[in-house]
Amino acid sequence: MFLIVDDDLAVRTSLRLLLKQAGYPAQAVATPAEALAVVREAPPTLVLMDMNFSLATTGEDGLALLRDMKQLAPQVPVILITGWGSISLAVEGMKAGAAEFVTKPWHNDALLQTIRTVLSLHDAHPADAGSPSASRRQLDRQYRFADIIGQDAQLLHVLRNVGQVAPTDASVLIEGESGTGKELIAEAIHRNSQRKNQPFVKVNLGGISSSLFESEMFGHRRGAFTDAKADRVGRFELANGGTIFLDEIGELELASQVKLLRVLQDRTYEVLGDSKPRRLDIRVIAATNRNLAEMVQQGRFREDLFYRINLITVRLPALRERAADIPLLAQHFVDQLRATYHRPALKVGARAMHWLREQLLPGNIRELKNLVERAVLVSGKDELGPEDFQANAQRLPARAPAPGELPTPGTMTLDELEAQMIRQSLAHYDGNISRVAKALGLSRGALYRRFEKHGIPFDE
Repeated sequence: MFLIVDDDLAVRTSLRLLLKQAGYPAQAVATPAEALAVVREAPPTLVLMDMNFSLATTGEDGLALLRDMKQLAPQVPVILITGWGSISLAVEGMKAGAAEFVTKPWHNDALLQTIRTVLSLHDAHPADAGSPSASRRQLDRQYRFADIIGQDAQLLHVLRNVGQVAPTDASVLIEGESGTGKELIAEAIHRNSQRKNQPFVKVNLGGISSSLFESEMFGHRRGAFTDAKADRVGRFELANGGTIFLDEIGELELASQVKLLRVLQDRTYEVLGDSKPRRLDIRVIAATNRNLAEMVQQGRFREDLFYRINLITVRLPALRERAADIPLLAQHFVDQLRATYHRPALKVGARAMHWLREQLLPGNIRELKNLVERAVLVSGKDELGPEDFQANAQRLPARAPAPGELPTPGTMTLDELEAQMIRQSLAHYDGNISRVAKALGLSRGALYRRFEKHGIPFDE
């Protein structure tokens, strides 16, 4: 039995009818006191509740009711219903334990999808994705994880979480350093979801300027602006019915964050030059190598958008945190290169595998892949030893000069100095490619060419 809590009779009536038609019996009450009485007598399966029950419309009474409910029945999921202008209240509610929030006026299909997602997450148990000690072989029998290499306990924990949330429509935020495989995890979520036969659309938000955001994401009609010489289909329309992967979401400017929040909240958008709203049916997966929680505190990322995209958070370990997987990954890359370059005898020696395991590899899996391929191409040998990797690893000075300090003559070449400056700029600007390029006086294309020249890992 669901519980509806709203002081508006029309809202209670319409929600009860909608839920009944969807097969969810519901009880509706008008006041917090009535709601708490119901919860005390028999905790409901799910609660849909308004945030305001007084003329003050501050939402404090709604937050108080939520806190009381979570004390009485902490296991019962609560979905908050609020107006668009009160989303900040809903965010406070999420902090207080609410499962999700929707805005008025709601769209029936979107609301029912939210309910199904919350119930799916609430009903899912760790056993559904294998026991805590489930082996990689057991997980592979249940799910499609073929492209993800490794057996480390931290990775298996991630894969169990992916298997658990993939069948739902929950929004997922993937966190991790550059090169840890965030895109592969996003693809695995889609591949194991109910939407697996629908589109999977990848968007690098770090490469979209604020001026092009609406055209790129929503599309435009011919003549919508000066350079709009033909109709353009936006990324959201391409992803409709499937999954959209928003990579580098931490690079999105604040003005674009507002537009994105509107779409993710209302599941509607408008094509530039066409005022007719269009409905969206998508699952959202976002990824970042930034600390979004810190960015929220600094005012650089919207708190309401943060809570909208991270219903589920998956953190990928750095490669140095699962060093035992390095030989498996290196062997995987060698197997690929053996076929690519028609070298059937190609292999990595035991001493070389040991050397690789000892490396910090700050660029993670991407750096390891580049290191292996360079060694294969340059050495020309069928069995690679540690010397083949050492010879092709990026040479670094014994002590990097401090910012603004020139190196001692003879200790660094001009190429090494350029590479060091790029690395320092990447660290200073938290990996923001656009800012690094601007600071160094380069175009993004020129900066990418230098990344390749110096073997510096970066996010595509």
